[in-house]
Amino acid sequence: MEALCRHSHIKVSEEKGAGKRLDIFLKEAFSQFSRSYFQKLISQGNITVNGRREKPSYLLKAGDVIDVSFPLSKEIIPVPEPIPLDIIFEDDAIIVINKPAGMIVHPVRSGQKGTIVNALLHYSSRLSSVGGPLRPGIVHRLDKDTSGLMVVAKDDLTHIALSMQFKKREVKKKYLALVRGVPSQKEGIIDFKIGRHKGL
Repeated sequence: MEALCRHSHIKVSEEKGAGKRLDIFLKEAFSQFSRSYFQKLISQGNITVNGRREKPSYLLKAGDVIDVSFPLSKEIIPVPEPIPLDIIFEDDAIIVINKPAGMIVHPVRSGQKGTIVNALLHYSSRLSSVGGPLRPGIVHRLDKDTSGLMVVAKDDLTHIALSMQFKKREVKKKYLALVRGVPSQKEGIIDFKIGRHKGL
């Protein structure tokens, strides 16, 4: 099988990354991967700092440039598809799209098509790689049957900044829901765990 890679290019700033170990910084920047995963990539030469191979314990400095190559087998690479996107806003850093209900955000298995990611890959050649090879540009997600706005990052620095805003709950979200029947109260707070219906 042909070995392919998706690349990420990150410049370390004084505020974000300076003084941290290389492997820890990468784990925080790409939270879907483990620290040991990045230690393996570093040992394999898939990660360089300023064009040089460094140890996982390397302490980053402001201005350092990290290049990461994520190995990816050809069969699970999302392919661009000419799927229309409802673009609400776009500039040099982000794309805001209105996701329709019934559409999956990113592939969850090999060869899956018809997702937001497939559409984004066709629409733009500039998408962040922080989310990994299967989630280019994806900062957050919405469930398949949920419609609404999604913010997509065009570069890694924007992606990391947006992720921190979501993590710190600086992004406000509002949802509208359909209710079956007639509620006994006009307003209130529902404080229960949400899960998938057993019949679905």
